[in-house]
Amino acid sequence: MRPYDIILKTRDGLDLTREEINYLIAGYVKGEIEEYQMAAWAMAVYFQGMQAREVAWLTEAMVNSGSRVDLSGIEGIKVDKHSTGGVGDTTTMVLAPLVAAAGVPVAKMSGRGLGHTGGTLDKLESFPGFRVGLSMEEFIANVNKAKVSVIGQTAEIVPADGKLYGLRDVTATVDSIPLIASSIMSKKIASGADALVLDVKVGNGAFMGNPEDARELAKTMVDIGEHLGLHTVAVLSAMDRPLGRAVGNALEVKEAIAVLRGEGPADLRELCLELGSRMLALGGKAKDLATGRQRLEQALASGAALAKLRELVENQGGNPTLVDQPQLLPTAEIQQEVVAPRSGWITEMDTAGIGNAAQILGAGRSKKGESIDLAVGLEVLAKPGEWIEAGQPLAVIHANSAAKAEVAREAVSSCYSIGETKKEPLPLICGQIGK
Repeated sequence: MRPYDIILKTRDGLDLTREEINYLIAGYVKGEIEEYQMAAWAMAVYFQGMQAREVAWLTEAMVNSGSRVDLSGIEGIKVDKHSTGGVGDTTTMVLAPLVAAAGVPVAKMSGRGLGHTGGTLDKLESFPGFRVGLSMEEFIANVNKAKVSVIGQTAEIVPADGKLYGLRDVTATVDSIPLIASSIMSKKIASGADALVLDVKVGNGAFMGNPEDARELAKTMVDIGEHLGLHTVAVLSAMDRPLGRAVGNALEVKEAIAVLRGEGPADLRELCLELGSRMLALGGKAKDLATGRQRLEQALASGAALAKLRELVENQGGNPTLVDQPQLLPTAEIQQEVVAPRSGWITEMDTAGIGNAAQILGAGRSKKGESIDLAVGLEVLAKPGEWIEAGQPLAVIHANSAAKAEVAREAVSSCYSIGETKKEPLPLICGQIGK
């Protein structure tokens, strides 16, 4: 078996066998297949695509490149959730304690932010002392004790993905649906959950701006999950505007706390109820989505969900006092309004541009390992489909540098389109794949 023959078959649109895919991935991880050969294969996949069974085999080969997390020591059905990423995507901060409060164990492995997409680990570290590097024994013990724990992924999980993603990033092959789907699902399968709810974002702030592409990605991931024994459901949700109002780490934590208190933005609350009801159904704690939603609303109303966040923070070394006094979370020195230049309907928003403005302020990274400022970011006060008066604030910048604040202000201003005719944004829930 030779890499050349596999590249040639993929280039010509011919199907690969399971053995050929296993050979390719194993050889690449061991260094037996050259970078230029793998780059050629990735480009062939980019143009030719892959059959569903090939994508499943690719995902399986990537999972087998490293170790799998064994969550058998955790009682109950473990249900994971993954978002394909967006701007102001605070769902895990709300969902993890909310679903745990309703009785489904959440053993969550999350990542750090990169680019305009925030990371759950960074947000949780807004609580001073919060530890994301727990041992596996501590992680499992915390979930059995409190039904919830959130840690970082270990390097032993899917090393093939880290190596292949780095290659795709420099060879213009990142946005290939088979390669995206196998990348996401390999990490989810290796993380050991019994079931998975995917939140696939749609719109100009998402990886998939086109609804058809987002639906194809969702279907591909659901097919992979079902093929490899991970019960998977995907929800397509709007990202043609930020979710909620906050963009930035501590700002998003404050917003998540508000939602858990029964307050906060309606769209963030609604999406969390939609995703959470599916997690409860998959976790065997609700006979249907309506029952699941009812249980989640009860957890919010009773204060159980907020108490579960407090427990999560305390169990991992953070200061739980800040859950009740979020004003003590990191706060920026400068708050500056960005106002509307004229009256009219907000017709469009450059959502990725809003995320990039937060990155300018220091809320995000341009490359892995960079430090970030947990206090800075944006409050988005006006969104597409809303009327704005001249001089009314569109957004509030939270900055620790006057120079960065000015650059971000100009960037935010350019993200808004204001017109005389109302244009409806995407519905919050754009569809579902899987049952």
